[in-house]
Amino acid sequence: MTTRILSGVRPTGNIHLGNYLGAIKNWVSMTDTIDEHLFCIVDQHALTTAEDASDLYEHTRLITAAYVACGIDPDKSYIFAQSHVPGHTELAWYFNCITPLGWLNRMTQFKDKAGKNKEHANLGLYAYPVLMAADILLYKATHVPVGEDQKQHVELARDIAHAFTNFVKRDVFTLPNPVIPTQSARIMSLRDGTKKMSKSDISDYSRIHLLDDDDTLALKIRKAKTDMEPIPNTNEGLADRPEAKNLIGIYASLANQNNDTVCSAFEGKTFSVFKTALTDILIEHVRPIREKLILLLDDKTEMDRILARGADRANELAAVSLAEVRSSLNLYPRP
Repeated sequence: MTTRILSGVRPTGNIHLGNYLGAIKNWVSMTDTIDEHLFCIVDQHALTTAEDASDLYEHTRLITAAYVACGIDPDKSYIFAQSHVPGHTELAWYFNCITPLGWLNRMTQFKDKAGKNKEHANLGLYAYPVLMAADILLYKATHVPVGEDQKQHVELARDIAHAFTNFVKRDVFTLPNPVIPTQSARIMSLRDGTKKMSKSDISDYSRIHLLDDDDTLALKIRKAKTDMEPIPNTNEGLADRPEAKNLIGIYASLANQNNDTVCSAFEGKTFSVFKTALTDILIEHVRPIREKLILLLDDKTEMDRILARGADRANELAAVSLAEVRSSLNLYPRP
């Protein structure tokens, strides 16, 4: 059986270190062991929380360029915009018709994002787990790298695949497996270690942008919240120290180490000393990404080529799946 990876990032703002260390860096490592790689810019998902669509075009180009700058080879993997493949929304509608409301009511992401304004939340936000299931199942993806907070949605995709099989009395979809990285699956805010690093945080000092220059990177690390305690000799000693644990985790991810190794190396040091080392390794990693990202953003022809190549392959795979889906639903074939 062909193994296939599918994942994506929403183009809702400047791409940051959490996107890279928590997602894209892990995708790159997976491409060596998976047969086919599909990386989507999920622009239709972005509309579920967008106040307007004025930046969607530029942010889609930014995420496309960032995928490549972070190490995804656009000639070995397929990078495409979700909206360039109509099959996503067609399949989502078929799934809407078999997915119980009770399943969606259990989705914690909707509760978190809608907050106290649940009555004013849009239908897209409520139903986006169904669209995410369509994103995955359309390509019969076998591996879906996600953060811990998205594992529930991959499990829903499996449930929907089973429900569709029961409805049509025929196996159509491959059951996807969530792949959750064990190290630094969640990069947290530099201002509050209990919150995930986010594009939407009001403070720009809460996150590291991949387009930040060296001086800005150094300033943000200096201003990052820590505590007065020295670095312990094991990760266990970071319990109840969320900001300290976050900075240790960032260093560990950049150095391809685990938290225990980093703690051992810096045992007894203050965070003023540690931050200097963290700044050095951060600049070393981000600078080449930033430089390549800037070059790619200036090359619209290359961006269009990458997205067109990816969309061609995605539509090819989608057409095969949708033909099988329509047939299993006994929809009248187009004459």
